[in-house]
Amino acid sequence: MHVATRIDEVRNEITARAQGAPTAKDLMQSVCDLLHERMLKYNWVGFYMLEPGAQPPMLALGAFVGAMTPHTRIPLNQGICGAAASSGKTIVVDDVSKDIRYLACSLETKSEIVVPVFVAGEVAGELDIDSHFSAAFGAEDQALVQYCAQVVGKKLEKSQ
Repeated sequence: MHVATRIDEVRNEITARAQGAPTAKDLMQSVCDLLHERMLKYNWVGFYMLEPGAQPPMLALGAFVGAMTPHTRIPLNQGICGAAASSGKTIVVDDVSKDIRYLACSLETKSEIVVPVFVAGEVAGELDIDSHFSAAFGAEDQALVQYCAQVVGKKLEKSQ
């Protein structure tokens, strides 16, 4: 199957799951499950959400699929996850061994994408994906992951 076709199918499935998910938490787990299952290079998929009231500001691991990570809480000034949440910008790292911000979770991880999740214009968390393949996240992947983060952000807004 062509990658663009698979991405279109996954995007349509995310849209359908968003409409059927009873809660944002259910949707986040569903997004993780679907991306991990259908996107073959997505070896770890998870959401980190800003912990309400945490000082200093902290990302806490939420829904995820993949190996357990030692990084269940990440300060905003640490790692690629912290950088994405602090800047509000998507970060794609083609080779994590060359990025000093990378917090090693798995020796197999070669590349990573982190996309902020916005609620009412503010960063509320992020969708983090690791791959065992270098440069696994092209423009189509970035568009898909950003779409997933946007759909989750809208669901979170509706639940406020």
